[in-house]
Amino acid sequence: MSKTLVELKDLQTHFHTEEGTVKAVNHVSFSVREGETVCVVGESGCGKSVTALSIMGLIADSGEVVDGDILFENRSLLEMDEKEIRKLRGNEMAMIFQEPMTSLNPVFTVGEQLVEALMEHEIISKKEAYKRAIKLIRKVGIARADEIVHSYPHQLSGGMLQRIMIAIALSCNPKLLIADEPTTALDVTIQAQILDLLRQVKGEFNTSILLITHDLGVVAEMADYVVVMYGGKVIEEAPVLELFKNPKHPYTQGLLKSKPVMGQRKDRLYSIPGQVPNLVGLGEFCYFSDRCEHCMEICQTQTPQLQGHEGTHKVACWLYEERAGQ
Repeated sequence: MSKTLVELKDLQTHFHTEEGTVKAVNHVSFSVREGETVCVVGESGCGKSVTALSIMGLIADSGEVVDGDILFENRSLLEMDEKEIRKLRGNEMAMIFQEPMTSLNPVFTVGEQLVEALMEHEIISKKEAYKRAIKLIRKVGIARADEIVHSYPHQLSGGMLQRIMIAIALSCNPKLLIADEPTTALDVTIQAQILDLLRQVKGEFNTSILLITHDLGVVAEMADYVVVMYGGKVIEEAPVLELFKNPKHPYTQGLLKSKPVMGQRKDRLYSIPGQVPNLVGLGEFCYFSDRCEHCMEICQTQTPQLQGHEGTHKVACWLYEERAGQ
């Protein structure tokens, strides 16, 4: 079995607002092994992106990691100073952001931005860095790389920009690649090409991928292991086939029921009733209880803990604790 590359231990990331403290990442624990693709899935506002930004050390000034730990190859990222983190970031771990147009600097060419990433972490001349940049642009499937290297972000399409972001992320062959909704703003054909490219990267370099998404189709296609988040917490995790075949948490079951299935006609698609909870000042209870058809009295007064069920399958739900206690 491959060894653990990244491990989150009881991670807590809070944001301090005028309304109160937002527990965006609330006691989150999971790991990513070498060469593994872990998909973190859940609806908007569940803490997926903040978890990724916590790993990269890119939390905004209004937020902070208040407790827990993040281990990268058994080294605590939270105990490193800014210089050590900068050395790792972009070199051993890299991130593809959701909106490439806002992540790339509009006043520099894409080549200049690739060259900057290369020269930050490797001792090479600018001329050699430009040669490497052109090779990287070709590697991510962009034609006319020697021309595109001199283009500005606004001159390229969304799909090309996302490929440039992947090229920048791959410039130093990172061990961990975090992809935050990398296909959200792209049409279906380009989405498939980007996912193929990520699979190719994983196969060629044995790169571990942490893929943030709300698209269960992407999860089914890409994941080895799935972590389901809700209200800042991990509520279920399992190998991908096990999760799709035997979802345990009522929220996961609802997510899978709401996805259209080819060959099945329905008058209306299923939707989970109710709304996502406001994360400001949440107390101790199951955050899904207001929307759950199986809600019991204990769900509204105590928080269920993530427990192992049937090997590698874990779920945080009082429904299963009740059954286990019978």
